[in-house]
Amino acid sequence: MTDPAPIHLSPCAPLAERVLLPGDPHRALAVAQAVLEEPKMFNHHRGLWGYTGMAADGELLTVQATGMGGPSAAIVVEELVDLGARMLLRIGTCGALRDGFELGDLVAAERVIAADGTSRALGGAETSRPDAGLLEALVEAGTTRPVTVVSTDLFYDPRGDAAAGWLEQGADVIEMEAAALLAVAARREVAAAVVLAVTDLLGGGERRRASREQVAELGLRLGRAGWSALAAAAPTR
Repeated sequence: MTDPAPIHLSPCAPLAERVLLPGDPHRALAVAQAVLEEPKMFNHHRGLWGYTGMAADGELLTVQATGMGGPSAAIVVEELVDLGARMLLRIGTCGALRDGFELGDLVAAERVIAADGTSRALGGAETSRPDAGLLEALVEAGTTRPVTVVSTDLFYDPRGDAAAGWLEQGADVIEMEAAALLAVAARREVAAAVVLAVTDLLGGGERRRASREQVAELGLRLGRAGWSALAAAAPTR
């Protein structure tokens, strides 16, 4: 009996076992052009652009957008694993909840607090950890620092009263997809990790946000850092 075809992805090129996962389709294109030789479109269904090409080590690498939020990311990751992905690395943006961060800092999730609905619906733990080999590769490269990430469902939070509790739990930065990725990865027994760029400073009195141009450049830095980690890592699963 053959596995069912994916519903939300429509592959039109080979899928690599190693996958970079930006949320933004435009970031997927930019990263693919930066780190792949002759990238071919892997998917364009539902606007979730993905590309596969040869990386600098002579092995295939796929860059696939997940869209925004845990539900979309969980769907994409589930179908990628069905198609053969075995090492998945989210390359996204985040907001710093504490002082001590600067716009443009790259951080690696060493612990993820699940404040989202998707990971909990998947049976994920209240806190989860990435693949140790991928995390080690991210940190050893010297371009990232390990942090605690909190994943939430809301980008615009009109109440804004949850941050104090997350800080008490040790959260350093906030984003929307990491917990869902790690929940799917744990259930499917594949390696996954998260590297993020700080694009918003949310702690203290003055809030600041990176410009569109800065975010675009950070996307390329994330892609290069993520690719280097995938190339160097020995997954522990």
